[in-house]
Parts: sequence; structure tokens; C-alpha cells
Amino acid sequence: MEYKTRSYPRFAACGLNCGLCPRYYTAGTSRCPGCSGEGFSNVHPPCGILSCCQRKELEYCFECDEFPCKKYEGIDKTDSFITHKNQITDLEKAKRIGIETYKAKLDKKISILETLLRNHDNGRLKSFFCLTVNLLDLEDIYPVMDSINNETDPKTIVQLFEKTAERKGVSLKLRK
Repeated sequence: MEYKTRSYPRFAACGLNCGLCPRYYTAGTSRCPGCSGEGFSNVHPPCGILSCCQRKELEYCFECDEFPCKKYEGIDKTDSFITHKNQITDLEKAKRIGIETYKAKLDKKISILETLLRNHDNGRLKSFFCLTVNLLDLEDIYPVMDSINNETDPKTIVQLFEKTAERKGVSLKLRK
């Protein structure tokens, strides 16, 4: 199915933070452009939730009177390349605070992730950084970022994020 290109593919119609997914930062043909971004249909299987939104002329599921519908049953129980843990919660947050405010916060997280990937990825931390930035709140990420500005040891950086996540009761592992 061919989808209409969305204006902000970094936050999916279904609530995934595509801009925090490892496939969004992959080079080559397996790179995903985000939810209905340019070339989306070439690298992504058909999506019932996106199809439904586009059929109803909605940008996000939370705009639908039926949200969350049966399509969301069990959707946040397992992960793929990206965590689905906060998928419904993030849609509800976007609805509550407004989509522009949500996108501004997501853009800040994306900027942090890009800094981590550029300055601290040893070639094996992309998925960890994507998951970490996705699951932790900005208020919890900022202090870690301040403390790692001059840090070069990837193990130390991972430990700092793991300690923060543990304090917040957040598991930094994908659920397959």
C-alpha cells in the first residue's frame, strides 16, 4: 500500500517515537524514514493503524473518537527495533499537552540521541542509546548528559544511564 507522506514522520500515527529508533539512524537500504516518511512503503510492511488514520484523515490515533481501539490490544507488550512500552502513554501525553509541545520535547530527545551517537557511540551502543533516550524523561537525561560531556569511556556512560534508569524503575532492555 502507498501511504500519503506525513509532515512529521518522527512521531508515528500509532505513538511510536520513530525519531528514536535505530532503523531511523541506519545507513543504506534498511533505513526507515519514520512513519510514512519519504520511501516508507519501500522498507516497511503495511500498517493497519496508519492505513486507518489516513483513511479517516487523521495524523494521530489520539484524534479518533475510538482511541484506543482494538488495534492497540497488547501492542505495548513486546518490542521490535524500537520499544513499544510507552506507545499508548505517549499518544495520551501528546493529546494532553498538545501535539506541538510533544513534538518539541521529542525534538529535544532526538537532538540528545544524535549527540550521543555522534560523540559516544563505539559502534555497539546505537540501540542502547535509542532505547534509553526513548524511555527516560528529559529531566532524567539532562543530568547524565551534563556529567558525560568530557567522558570518553562508553562503559562509564552506559553505567550512568543504567543507574538513572534503575532509580526511576525503568528497564533498558527490549522485550522480544
